Amino acid sequence: MRVTRLLKLMAVLFAISLTAAACGGDDDSASVTTSECGSDLGVEKGDSVTDLSVALVAPSAADDVAFTQSMVDSLTRLGIEPQITDGTFVVEEAAAAIRGYAEDGVNIVIAHGTQYGGSLAEIAPDFPETSFIWGTATDTQGLANVFAYHPEADQGGYVNGYIAAGLAGDIGVVGPVEAGDAVAYVEGFAKGAQANGASAPSIVYTGSFSDVALATTTAQAHADNGVGALTGTSQSAVGAVTVATANDLPWFGTQSNTEAWSTDLTVASQVYHWDVVLKDMIEQIEGGTLGGEAMSLTLENGGLVMEFNGCYDLDSDIRDAAEGVIEDIIAGEISTK
Repeated sequence: MRVTRLLKLMAVLFAISLTAAACGGDDDSASVTTSECGSDLGVEKGDSVTDLSVALVAPSAADDVAFTQSMVDSLTRLGIEPQITDGTFVVEEAAAAIRGYAEDGVNIVIAHGTQYGGSLAEIAPDFPETSFIWGTATDTQGLANVFAYHPEADQGGYVNGYIAAGLAGDIGVVGPVEAGDAVAYVEGFAKGAQANGASAPSIVYTGSFSDVALATTTAQAHADNGVGALTGTSQSAVGAVTVATANDLPWFGTQSNTEAWSTDLTVASQVYHWDVVLKDMIEQIEGGTLGGEAMSLTLENGGLVMEFNGCYDLDSDIRDAAEGVIEDIIAGEISTK
């Protein structure tokens, strides 16, 4: 079942003033938006880009306001209502679902989890007429019917870190497993914070993508140590957000927009728009190319979008500086790695 989001994010003008009559609108840059404060609409469903059948296998809930929801929202923007098997943290369960969809003749099976790579290497060769889309991953394991995708999460991480340093000298980071887009985000965040004069953030990896209680206790330890801002990634980050809210600490999100978790204290979120690469992949599949290419999300191609929270009163000088950082990253003048 497709789950709609709690918040509708409206595009706003980047690099020009907002008028009193309008708080949103498209501009030349797809990499920046600002939400309308108080908006509670879901992601708009776009016109369908394909008649091919699509299935999604994902490790967490479809409405996790994190990794899985970022894919569900992306498919919604493409007008696709996939069959979904979510909550498959157990790799063997995910593998059974991936194989089952292929056996049922589904045209495109999305394996939304780095940990599914080993299973896919065994399954994909058995179904040469099925296209598998897998991520986050930077290669296709040499499989002709597998597309791969990954976010350059360090880019938005750098922007978030740079903004956080304008609000606080000491910053706490709650990481999950030290791998994939999580570690890229955290390392980019730390680099951005230090580039803006903050001390090195205090980074703790919990070792779990799903343990909300552990993320909560880790974030509370940061708060007890006097940090002035918090960030974290994965679906377990909801625990850290509750701590940020309870302690009145600015929060910085990634993967999906975390305003649904903390309307007043989320400053900005790096949001994954997988639809940018999915549309290209689907076009290739319809043309007979079922895989063989890895694609990435970046600020430049609009796959990574910095979504500023319209409810958070961010100082205009900090916002302007952040927009300059985004421009410099896109231009290649700032290295986020």
